[in-house]
Amino acid sequence: MPISFFKKILLLFVITSTAAQVETEVTPPYNIKTISFVQKNQNVVPIFVLGDDFEVQFDDLFGNEADYYYEITHCDYNWKPSEIPKTDYLQGFDNQRIQDYTNSFNTLQIYSHYKLSIPNQFTQLRISGNYILKVLNEDKEVVFSRKFIVYEDLVSVPIQIKRARTVSNLDFKHNLEFSIKTNTITFQNPLKNVKTVLLQNGKFQSAITGIPAQFTIGNDLVYKYDTQTQFWAGNEFLFFDTKDIRAASNNVARVNSNSSIYSSYLHTNNARANFPYSFTQDVNGNFAVRHLNANNNEIEADYTWVYFSLSAPAFRLNKNIYITGMFNNYALTPEYQMDYNSEKGIYEKAILIKQGFTNFEYSVADNKGIIDSENAIDGNFYQTENEYTVLVYYRENNDRYERVIGKGVANSTNLIN
Repeated sequence: MPISFFKKILLLFVITSTAAQVETEVTPPYNIKTISFVQKNQNVVPIFVLGDDFEVQFDDLFGNEADYYYEITHCDYNWKPSEIPKTDYLQGFDNQRIQDYTNSFNTLQIYSHYKLSIPNQFTQLRISGNYILKVLNEDKEVVFSRKFIVYEDLVSVPIQIKRARTVSNLDFKHNLEFSIKTNTITFQNPLKNVKTVLLQNGKFQSAITGIPAQFTIGNDLVYKYDTQTQFWAGNEFLFFDTKDIRAASNNVARVNSNSSIYSSYLHTNNARANFPYSFTQDVNGNFAVRHLNANNNEIEADYTWVYFSLSAPAFRLNKNIYITGMFNNYALTPEYQMDYNSEKGIYEKAILIKQGFTNFEYSVADNKGIIDSENAIDGNFYQTENEYTVLVYYRENNDRYERVIGKGVANSTNLIN
């Protein structure tokens, strides 16, 4: 058999092995709900300054005080595990049991509420970069995982948000122009060693990556692209508030208690793509757990079946519609996929969600999980208020890992035409 054949097989093996190393977020099972990164008592996008305190919280609906453990892995720009020993990025050690947990109090749906503080007495982060947090059960099987990013505040990233430069997308897209400035770092080979990630409303799923600086001015890096740094603008998030699950309130049409837990039926949403833009205050996909009469929302807030319905008669794509937001990490799984009710002519779905104020959106995606933002159910409007984040990665010629050296944030309310 020719030697070249063996070379091809070996090359294929190497490529397959390398691709398999990329860390992706593991979707939790049905009993794990309300996973969130919390800082200063608020759910936040998981991007933190090196040395800052934060928590990871989640509920287990089995409510049996199961043992869970955590592991932390440092990753490179492409979310492959960094080729450095764990002692280089962790002071102390991980693979510890999560010891802070409390059972729900006075709720119809029982659950155990878990909290993991970082840093803690066992684990402190030494360096900046991309991280994957894995939560494991007592058999050391991964139950779920989440990405988070730790950065150093070493560069400034001024950002301008403009309408799209292309006429065809002028009314539908936002374009980011930004620069990277620093007086503390002299960049080595910046066009190769400096990388960026662009985020819209903190969604890793729609991140723009791999965009090099267009040009440099001294030590400053300038990014002024026409199309490469554009996002579909989308529409304002929808919302509902179930802080009182026994009464209809904001966008909740009616409630009932015919089952073991309450059910909240939302008003039917009309697809907004063909309607004029209308401003609605939102929290860019976030959520806030709260119970109207609770002393401790974390363990006193109950769960309710939330019934969604969507009227989208113009939707003709051979794709799926999902209900997404930070409350479910924008997961495109069957649990959040809407079903078409041919008798009513609408899409429907019931989802178990913890009490409180919740932003959500309807996402269109194919069977491979590729989101179709261009054909969004609720359209794209340049007037939409979005928050944009630019993260800056840097690896000097002799470094063994990529650092995150800064973050820039801007809001499209300051849009430049």
